[in-house]
Amino acid sequence: MYRSAAVFLLIFSVMVDAAGGDLLIEDVVLIDGTGRQPVSHVSILVRDDSIVEIKKGNFDQSVRKTAQVINGAQKYLIPGLMDVHVHLAGSMTVTEQGLREVEIDRQKGIRALHGYLYSGVTTIYDCGNLPDYIFALRDEERSGAITSPRIFAAGGIVTYPGSHGAGPGATTVDDWPEAIPLLDEHIKRQPDILKLTLEERGWGMRPMIPKLPLPLMEKIIEYYNDHGIRTTAHTAGELRARQAIFAGIDTLAHPVIVGPVSDTFAKLMGAKKVPMATTLTIGENYSRLAEHPEYLDQPMYQAIFSEAEIRELKVKTRKQYQDREWTWWMKLMTPVAQENLRKIHEAGGVLALGTDQTNGAAVHREMELLVAAGIAPSDVIRIATFNAARFLGKEDQLGTIEEGKLADMVLLNADPSEDINNAKDIHMVIKNGHVIDRDKLNLPVNE
Repeated sequence: MYRSAAVFLLIFSVMVDAAGGDLLIEDVVLIDGTGRQPVSHVSILVRDDSIVEIKKGNFDQSVRKTAQVINGAQKYLIPGLMDVHVHLAGSMTVTEQGLREVEIDRQKGIRALHGYLYSGVTTIYDCGNLPDYIFALRDEERSGAITSPRIFAAGGIVTYPGSHGAGPGATTVDDWPEAIPLLDEHIKRQPDILKLTLEERGWGMRPMIPKLPLPLMEKIIEYYNDHGIRTTAHTAGELRARQAIFAGIDTLAHPVIVGPVSDTFAKLMGAKKVPMATTLTIGENYSRLAEHPEYLDQPMYQAIFSEAEIRELKVKTRKQYQDREWTWWMKLMTPVAQENLRKIHEAGGVLALGTDQTNGAAVHREMELLVAAGIAPSDVIRIATFNAARFLGKEDQLGTIEEGKLADMVLLNADPSEDINNAKDIHMVIKNGHVIDRDKLNLPVNE
C-alpha cells in the first residue's frame, strides 16, 4: 500500500513540475530531424502541446515575459527519440526454456516507461503484448494519468496456429472468412498497428514451425487497412520480406538477418519506401553481455537498472547467454544485418529505429550499431525520429521539430550529428510541450 501511494505521488509530482504556460527555447543549435543541416542561434516557441513558431534569433520581450525561457546556448535540440519495436516489460517473463509465462508487474512497466523518458525516448510502439496490460497503460498515458512516452500498441499479434508469436495474448486464425469475428474482437481494442508474423524458422538452431499462408495474410492486411489500421510483419529473410511487401504490408518489423540481401531487394526497398525497423540490438545484446558486461557500468544503464538487476545480468544472465548457441549465431549474423541495413539505406529505403527490447538505453545502443554499420550520425538521428514517425504513420504530427508539430524534443549538451554518443548527454527532455523532471522519475538513479 505504501509503495503504491509513493509511486503515485512521484508520478503526480513529475506531471505537476512539467506543467506550465508557453515554453521558449532560445539560442539553440537546431537539428530538426528533416535531414537539413544543423542551424545555430534558433529560438522555438511552444504553446500547450505544439510548436507554434521557430525563428532565427530571439523573440521580443512581450513573448519572453510570459514564457518559461530555457537558455539553449551551446546546446543542441533534436526531436524526441522513438523506438518502434518494444515489448514492454511487466506482463510476461521468459523461462530458461524460452517459454513466455504471464506475470503481471505493472510497476515494472512504469519503471521501464520512465527509463525511456530518462533516455530521451518520447515515443514507443509496443509490437506485441498482453492486450489488457498494454492497452490499459496506453489509455493512462493518453489521459495523462501516468508519466510516460507516447504509447502506440499492437496489443496481441495475429498469426497462424503454431506460428511465430502464437503465445499468450495472440489471436490465431487459419481460414477466411471464418477469421473475421476474431479479428473484429481485436479491432474493437483499437490497435494502432497490427502485428503479423510470416516466419517458418529453420534457421539459427530454431525448429521449423507452421507459417501464415500468404492468401490469408493478404486478406487480413486488407481487412485492417479497410478499418484504417496500419500493419507490420515479423520476417527474417529476404523472401518472406518480399512476400509480405507484395501482400500489402505497410511496414517490416525486422531487418533481414538470415543472410545478405540482394542488390535488387535493396532497390525494391528504395522504390517501395516500406519502413523497416532496425532491431540490431536484440541480437547483438547476447554476445555483448557474454563478452563485455562492463557496458552496464555506463551512466545510462546505472541510472535505469538497479544494482540487483545489474548484478543478475552480469552473473546469472551472462552465464545463460554464454552457454547458448543462439548467442554465438547472433554474433555472426549481426554484422550481416548491419550491412543489409546500410545497403537498404544507401538505396533510399526507409529505416526506422527499433530495438525489440524494453529499455531506453537500448535505443542509444541501436544508434551506435547503425553508425558502426556505416550510416552517418546525422542520418541515424533521422532514422530515430522522422523515419520512426513514418513507420507509425504519424509523420504529420511527430518526428521533426517544425511549426505545427507536437513538441517532443531532447536538449543535448553536445552535437549528436558529430558523434552519436552525444545523444546520451541529455540536458532536458520535453514531451508534449512539457519539461520532464528527470530527477523525479521512478528510477534507481533517483532512489
